[in-house]
Amino acid sequence: MNIAILIPCYNEAITIEKVINDFRQAIPNSTIYVYDNNSIDNTSVIATNAGAIVKKENIQGKGAVVRKMFVDIDADYYIMVDGDDTYDAEIAPQMLNLAIQNDYDLVNAIRKETEDNAYRSGHRLGNKVITGAVRLLFGNRIQDMLSGYKIFSKRFVKSFPAMEKGFAIETEIAIHALQLNSAIGHINTSYRGRPEGSTSKLNTYKDGLRILILIIKLCKHERPLLLFGSISLMLILVSLILFIPILVNYYNTGLVPRFPTLITAVGTGIVSIICFFSGLILNTISKGIKELKYLCYLNVK
Repeated sequence: MNIAILIPCYNEAITIEKVINDFRQAIPNSTIYVYDNNSIDNTSVIATNAGAIVKKENIQGKGAVVRKMFVDIDADYYIMVDGDDTYDAEIAPQMLNLAIQNDYDLVNAIRKETEDNAYRSGHRLGNKVITGAVRLLFGNRIQDMLSGYKIFSKRFVKSFPAMEKGFAIETEIAIHALQLNSAIGHINTSYRGRPEGSTSKLNTYKDGLRILILIIKLCKHERPLLLFGSISLMLILVSLILFIPILVNYYNTGLVPRFPTLITAVGTGIVSIICFFSGLILNTISKGIKELKYLCYLNVK
């Protein structure tokens, strides 16, 4: 069986050799690929000397790297892990066996902190909020969505469109798995802080905002009736709040003294109706796209 270990990297010279050696020891017959994303340190040189196959991706962002890896590499199973030495390589064989024995398309490592500094300030709460939002909107079959340690089947990788360029790629992976009703497995793994001298590339607030915007975008594309139906409901409530007092006044006096309010109420109601039917139309289109995605998924051997 062909097993590929994928390590996206940006300035990980301090940790990359240890990550490569740990995963080579854990999965001896695997092929290790390091994708350098414009590092300004000697990450590539160290990775090459450690025996990994080193490739380059010039478009900045983890999403761009993942898209390149998924296009370039053919394997039966793919193990993707960050190059920052925060994950436990010894759990990889268990993850792989879980994927093979249960025919899972995705096995996600659920991070369990072993050090106080494993999560940066705000990351723990942000992970819970974003994972919770995806579970609420798209299904509750995935945990710790933003974990950077995963195993994929070939069928999953080759049917994944990978449109995001940055760290929101984990969100896109999770939603793709949920929408295809892919078989998903989970396993607990230790999660430690970065070693001294190594710095995180995440920005708590900027990346969190990007992921939330992505969730809204994906909701528009994948659950349009929910999004536009909610907007329609809010607008119709506003319209009724404005219109009912005018209607009561007209019933009692036969007069309509507030024409601007009436025009606003009617206009808001019309926009509400447009939003609702837009959601219906887009929902039909979305179902067609899902069918095409599923056909692509089934077509991979």
